[in-house]
Amino acid sequence: MIEFKNIDISDRDRINSALMQSDFMGCEYSFANNLAWCRLAGSRICFYKDFYIICAFETDDGIPCFSFPSGKGDYREVFSEMKKYAESLGKPLRVGSVTDNGLKILNELFPDSFSYRFQRGSSDYIYSSADLINLSGKKYHSKRNHLKKFSSLDYSFSLITEKDFDECIVFCTNTYNQKNVEDSHSLTAEQYAINTYFSYFRELGLQGGIIRTEKGISAVTIGERLNSETYCVHTEKADTSFEGIYAGINNLFAKACMSDFKYVNREEDMGIQGLRKSKLSYHPVFLLNKYTADFK
Repeated sequence: MIEFKNIDISDRDRINSALMQSDFMGCEYSFANNLAWCRLAGSRICFYKDFYIICAFETDDGIPCFSFPSGKGDYREVFSEMKKYAESLGKPLRVGSVTDNGLKILNELFPDSFSYRFQRGSSDYIYSSADLINLSGKKYHSKRNHLKKFSSLDYSFSLITEKDFDECIVFCTNTYNQKNVEDSHSLTAEQYAINTYFSYFRELGLQGGIIRTEKGISAVTIGERLNSETYCVHTEKADTSFEGIYAGINNLFAKACMSDFKYVNREEDMGIQGLRKSKLSYHPVFLLNKYTADFK
């Protein structure tokens, strides 16, 4: 039977090998993401032959939620093992991060054996890298206006180096402390994630950008190569007292790091309406739809 364990930096090469085999576009198919966000839902990992599986054990209804496996091998076999494990806990098998392609695979292998639900808040926003770099056309008129206001500031942009880590952590911590974090588990988990990114920045193959103003660091962003044609932006923080600064960090980081990629994944909106409005305003080329499948 499969066995789950806590994720560790030492798992990097084996996990990355499985992720490269699948070349999935979902933001959760990132070792950096998995390591950094493991506290959000009590996630643990396991391997089955050449498959990699991550499972969230701390869910609202107590039913563990497995990721759609990445790697290579017999899907029927690995799903059978996942089902056995879930049943050993007295729970049904639940699988999340199921894209349209994953749903097709499940329907072919297990017809009439599961039900599924569309998870709009988990859908990833996928953009054209060229769009984010050039901001061309009428649809980006307002973004160019924001960028023009930002460009009037006295600022500098640079890619993050090790000497910037401490300042970046302080900036992100101050941003976190300014929020109403009472009973906010997700914000606490986010702070842990950001600290993890900086603790293993090189080992995780991350890149980042910073904007400095007269106040010091005023914006921070972190991202990485996600798959063969997609770059993923994991976090973006900015001091909104500077008008247009989010448009600035978005555009400058895209120009610096994303020109070699066709797509940019800016992750999900988690059902937060303000975040949804912001992400839609950049006109994604498509949403990477995700479903949760519950097996009978």
